[in-house]
Amino acid sequence: MAIKKLLKKVEATPVPEVKKVAIAYSGGLDSSLSVELLRRIYKAEEIVAITCDVGQGKEEIREGRRKAKILKIKPIEIDATEEFTEQWLAKAIRANSDYNGYPVSTSMTRQLIARIVVTKAVEMGCDAVLEGSTGKGNDQYRMHNVFKIFAPDITILVPVRDFDLTRGEEEALCRHWNVPVTENITGGDDKTMWCRSIASGAIDLNQPLPDDIWMWLVPPAKASAKGETVKIEFERGIPTKLNGRAMPLGKLVPKLNTIAGRNGVGKIDMFEDGIMDLKSREIYEAPAAHVILKLHRDLEQQCLTKEEVQFKKMIDAKWAYMTYHGEWYHPLHRSLDAYVDSTQDFVNGTYKVKLYKGNIDIVERYSDSSLFSPEIRSIKSRGFDQRWCSNAAKIRGLPFEIVGRRANATKKAKKAKK
Repeated sequence: MAIKKLLKKVEATPVPEVKKVAIAYSGGLDSSLSVELLRRIYKAEEIVAITCDVGQGKEEIREGRRKAKILKIKPIEIDATEEFTEQWLAKAIRANSDYNGYPVSTSMTRQLIARIVVTKAVEMGCDAVLEGSTGKGNDQYRMHNVFKIFAPDITILVPVRDFDLTRGEEEALCRHWNVPVTENITGGDDKTMWCRSIASGAIDLNQPLPDDIWMWLVPPAKASAKGETVKIEFERGIPTKLNGRAMPLGKLVPKLNTIAGRNGVGKIDMFEDGIMDLKSREIYEAPAAHVILKLHRDLEQQCLTKEEVQFKKMIDAKWAYMTYHGEWYHPLHRSLDAYVDSTQDFVNGTYKVKLYKGNIDIVERYSDSSLFSPEIRSIKSRGFDQRWCSNAAKIRGLPFEIVGRRANATKKAKKAKK
């Protein structure tokens, strides 16, 4: 009886007339159900499924292919891992990508995928694009912004939102129409090599987290009692070597995820303020991101001037905010990228760190471009004659002296009036 009511609600919802539709297809619940909605409700004449590999892993791609056969579609597969790592992820590292505790990741891949899908849709003569966002989340805005900047006149279909479907209703439709679903956690997960989001928007306030939800992370209590030491080398703000071996980001990050994860590093359990200013409890695991961003910030502190460090914190915060809010292709974002990139010429160095039960302990630092000068600054050295600072301190203190005199004069004036 419930399914009849649900079908009636869906069928009664007005839908735009579309003929050829490109769909961002991952094989997850939303995109798999959307294929059937295109056939049964939208009455699309042709479906162009597009799968983008942004580093979610070959197993997930294979699973998407398996489901595609059942759904009788043949997705166009586009490998965007190199672009994601060498361009998007590199920029994120240099900008210390952090949105209130979240190392921006899904917010980047959604926009990259949206550009690829809509560009392909225009190329293939589609009159509409479809994506599987919920109306309660952030991705609808990210995808919409990108769709419109690259194809201003295209029709955008967002069935989960536009049919007002709950997760349970989606699952009921999948069962009714024999749509393949392999979601182990309500809300599913979204994985890139940089960060994995777990059950986004579905975690209750005090819901316990079972140990088997993690992909890379070994909970600190169960991690090795010995810990592990790793060596990471940076060039222009980007890690280029892991334990002495040169490798691109696309290989270094996954290896570091494994190493840091098995040592309890990378758990995030936080309240997140979404684009609609509504809070949700979000769970992430990001072992490599935790290590790399900590070391990159430390390296900048060592190699940039005080003024650069202070100003860049504001730029980094705006960069993360715009990326999270779906504004990667906004003109201002390009300007922020340019500034961030200009600061990285001297951000070079090598770190040795001990990873132990969730902790990241810096053991050794070295940089040819460091501004740290102990031969001058250390109280143990005679780098300069301390007496030079006597007059400098007097001059630096003059504004405070003036303020103090004003306060005294005001007190005297008040007493005189009495």
